Amino acid sequence: MRKQVAATLAVITATSLIAPQAQAQPLQEIQWQKCFDTPPPGLPPGGERLECGSFTAPMDWNNPSNGKTITIAVSRLTPKNGTAKSTVFTNPGGPGGEGRTIPLVYLNRPKLSENAEIIGIDVRGTGASSNVTCGGFNAESITDQRDRSKANLDLLYGAMELQAKFCQNKSGELGRYITTDQTVRDLDLLRQILRKPEVSWIGYSGGSWLGAYYATYFPKTLDKIVLDSNVEFTGPWQPIFDDWGMGFERRFRVDFLPWVAKYDNIYHLGKTAEEVRQSYERTRAKLKDQPVTRPEGVYYPQSLDGLLRGVLYRKGQFALGAQVFAELAGTAQPQLTAQASYPDAQNGTAYSIVCNDTPFKGDRRYLERDAAKDGAKWPLGGYLQVMGPCAFWDRPNVNLKHPNGVGVAPTLMVQSVRDPATPLEGAQKAHRNFNNSVLLTVEDEGDHGIYGFGNKCVDDIVESYLVDGVTPAKDLTCPGVPLPAPGETAAPTAQQLAKQLGW
Repeated sequence: MRKQVAATLAVITATSLIAPQAQAQPLQEIQWQKCFDTPPPGLPPGGERLECGSFTAPMDWNNPSNGKTITIAVSRLTPKNGTAKSTVFTNPGGPGGEGRTIPLVYLNRPKLSENAEIIGIDVRGTGASSNVTCGGFNAESITDQRDRSKANLDLLYGAMELQAKFCQNKSGELGRYITTDQTVRDLDLLRQILRKPEVSWIGYSGGSWLGAYYATYFPKTLDKIVLDSNVEFTGPWQPIFDDWGMGFERRFRVDFLPWVAKYDNIYHLGKTAEEVRQSYERTRAKLKDQPVTRPEGVYYPQSLDGLLRGVLYRKGQFALGAQVFAELAGTAQPQLTAQASYPDAQNGTAYSIVCNDTPFKGDRRYLERDAAKDGAKWPLGGYLQVMGPCAFWDRPNVNLKHPNGVGVAPTLMVQSVRDPATPLEGAQKAHRNFNNSVLLTVEDEGDHGIYGFGNKCVDDIVESYLVDGVTPAKDLTCPGVPLPAPGETAAPTAQQLAKQLGW
């Protein structure tokens, strides 16, 4: 795959850029080629039509004349009949998620995929684009965040400081230019290369942040805007991750624990939600005394926390999480890719974006107090401080424009009420502060990422807007999809497809 993508280098034709602060530059022509010479196992029907290519962009849009450039890898899925009525840019979130597989998600949405050219993008820093890295260092997994002894806090916050140094040192010069304002200029350059006066946008999670800023920087070039599973994109990054503890704990207690208890005949972890929670606490304590080695790695207390937080994103993953949980608890028997230069490019891109984009307020003493407070309220995720390394970050001089929706096309926001990673409260605040937005709330639902994943009510409303041009006149709601029984499968996400295909 690496060779196929590398072979799609752009050739140069003549015209000029119109991005702010950019000097006249030659425009490129993407040389599209099939992403797969031979369709790999598990490729969705129609996936063989996916094409890959790349283009170059200035490393620093504020100083493009220095001649330093980076590569941005992209993909496209065009209708079978070859006639697209519109072009839709997509982003799976992260921030820093590889996006070239996301068009495959919409093969099961023919109203969209047979009317639009769908573009997938590995944003700067990640995937097959020019990479940044943290050198494989990840402070999250170093030690148990719940252990608040001085010795453990020294390890924990020392690791966060070390992570900041690793990310910035190993990413080199490029790391200072992995920011939202640089990325949205890459997007607008891509629009120009594709010779489209307007494009539409579908962005999930961190892609709601990127979409809101894209619309803010280039309001006249975005037609339809769908922001799904929204971060509070009208404020800084720090409060967004501060809400993780609350969001994950709510999903854990309201949806996951009762679901596991309902299937106690399978998992034997407890007949009530509280009994299952006690099983979690006992298993976590056991792993602290004696970690368990499994084929996928070694499980410590923080590994169990990470497993459970991960499966809370989508109800279709509950069974997987419960099975591993049960095996670690001893109540069930075990059932037991080439992508880019750095395997941790997404992690490096995510830290570069959140630590470069907006200031972090606080030092180690603040982090200690904040974790103790949130952890006491929300044990599953409250001790986790995703942005902790930003307290030790040498932040460049980045001043983002403020997204308020003024002059932006009508924006459809989709949000589940128990989303663990991007809680409802943040989405509601962003909706209030973003002019001309409409909020579609999905009731009795906790999945992170809704459109295109099996909710007919949501799918119909989004496609009526994207394809037919019908903007909802006011906020509205859809019912959620019931939790599945063990063994029922869900539609794969872009990240799962990327892993499955070896990207």
